Amino acid sequence: MSAAMRVEKRLDLVLLWHMHQPDYRDYTTGEFRLPWVYLHAIKDYTDMAWHLEHHPGARAVVNFAPVLLDQLEDYADQFAGGRLRDPLLRLLAHAEDQPISEEERALVLERCFHVNHERMIQPFPAYKDLHELFTKLEARGPDSLHYLSDQYLFDLLTWYHLCWTGETVRRSSETVTRLMTMGMRFSYADRMELFKLIGELVSGIIPRYAKLAASGRIELSTTPHYHPLAPLLISFGSAREAEPGMELPQSPEYPGGCERVDSQLRLAITEHSRRFGEAPAGVWPAEGAISTAFLGLLGAHGFKWTASGGKVLMNSLRGPEEDPQRTIYRPYRHVGNAPDLALFFRDDRLSDLIGFEYAKWNGHDAAVNFVSELEAIASKASSGETPLVSVILDGENCWEFYAYNGYYFLDELYRLLESHPVIHTTTYRSYLSEAGTGAAALERITAGSWVYGNFATWMGSTDKNRAWDLLCAAKRSFDMVIASGRLDQEQTRAAYRQLAACEASDWFWWLGDYNPSFAVTSFDQLYRADLSNLYRLLNLPVPADLAHPISHGSGHPEAGGVMRRAVEPAQGS
Repeated sequence: MSAAMRVEKRLDLVLLWHMHQPDYRDYTTGEFRLPWVYLHAIKDYTDMAWHLEHHPGARAVVNFAPVLLDQLEDYADQFAGGRLRDPLLRLLAHAEDQPISEEERALVLERCFHVNHERMIQPFPAYKDLHELFTKLEARGPDSLHYLSDQYLFDLLTWYHLCWTGETVRRSSETVTRLMTMGMRFSYADRMELFKLIGELVSGIIPRYAKLAASGRIELSTTPHYHPLAPLLISFGSAREAEPGMELPQSPEYPGGCERVDSQLRLAITEHSRRFGEAPAGVWPAEGAISTAFLGLLGAHGFKWTASGGKVLMNSLRGPEEDPQRTIYRPYRHVGNAPDLALFFRDDRLSDLIGFEYAKWNGHDAAVNFVSELEAIASKASSGETPLVSVILDGENCWEFYAYNGYYFLDELYRLLESHPVIHTTTYRSYLSEAGTGAAALERITAGSWVYGNFATWMGSTDKNRAWDLLCAAKRSFDMVIASGRLDQEQTRAAYRQLAACEASDWFWWLGDYNPSFAVTSFDQLYRADLSNLYRLLNLPVPADLAHPISHGSGHPEAGGVMRRAVEPAQGS
């Protein structure tokens, strides 16, 4: 802290880590089509819990999208019951005396190099050797890949999972240390030892965070259950509040969108209460997306707070403020809608420093710099004022770009914060319970998200609008069949679940030539498969349009081979 800093100054800091993955399950087979839930569990959700457990003086908000928790519980059940529905996990536990099929071989070679090469392959010579051998053979043509033995595939599977283990796991697990030291020729027993560890880590995620919440270390918040972009489901016209010229889908609206958002909120509350013993006080909306109508729904459900991006606040203020610090670093309440709901707004610049910039820094230096940024904000506060700084970002996606999965940055950051004389980490629920935290009146809300304060990431382009039109057509068919009463209770339940999965914001995010080509293709296929399955569950023919890709672009070639699902930096990168 600067010597000029007066000790009577105080700054309240809320760190909100948002944990989310869309539903990767095929509801007809129960199979997991992509492995990101359990991979992020053994790396990021595990590491993030460890840092909070080992810094008892730090406080944070952790937001779990309920559909992610559903899948974590599903994986825990798979490990407990022994019936695996994830193809990569099945292959990790594949017996040595059983041959690997051509389809399985192709899956291993396709998936097991999709990591950040700089951070997750290059540091490990044995894994690097596996990749170099693959690259040499692939250059000679696909037939050359048949020279790769089953042992090569087993070693590749093992290293893929080893590199996805969190840094805190590597430092504490004898299994991971031993296997990394071995480097090659992993036996069935070796792989099963790693498999058992993965099961323990995945199954422990929800209990660990529940224990942190019960101890008062963290506040757990929620999102509408399947992570829908609520304002757009309620009204496509909300997209033009921040971008008046945006091209909208051909469909005038998403049929019954307000009721669908309300239903997903009710389900989120029910499931959160079941898991954690109490209803959530707050909501981090999918993509930080809010609108006047959506705030009304949150207020009607009794939520105490919600949050969004700083640019949304700037768009919502009627005129320029003399001091930007006096706008973003305080709570608000919307005058005309949900007056009892507190609104908080993200410091986009500070959040993006963690999300994008600090990965390039030494971890200790980055933590010190972040604290100095907060000290500078505190020093500018008027006498008697306590700034509230909201730093909000994905808690799972940026760490693979950091050395050691962000271990040194997070460890030093929490250490500095928990003993700082000026910076006070808190949660939104705790902040609101304190006396003297009056909120400023906000007369209007300009609908927008945490990405540039608008909805252009999810709507407006030809591909994204076509995706919305396909969803609207499916919803109209859904409404017709449900109204007819042709489905029995179980069929109706299955159709509702599939519809909710189709409403997730992720499908629209990934359509765009600014995303890695393999990610665009993958999510395009998954979305059309989900819509097709919805028609089948409704006992309707699948429209021919769903056989053809939505995206006409190819995306950009992936750099390093890893999907990065994180908010784009407000200041550019």
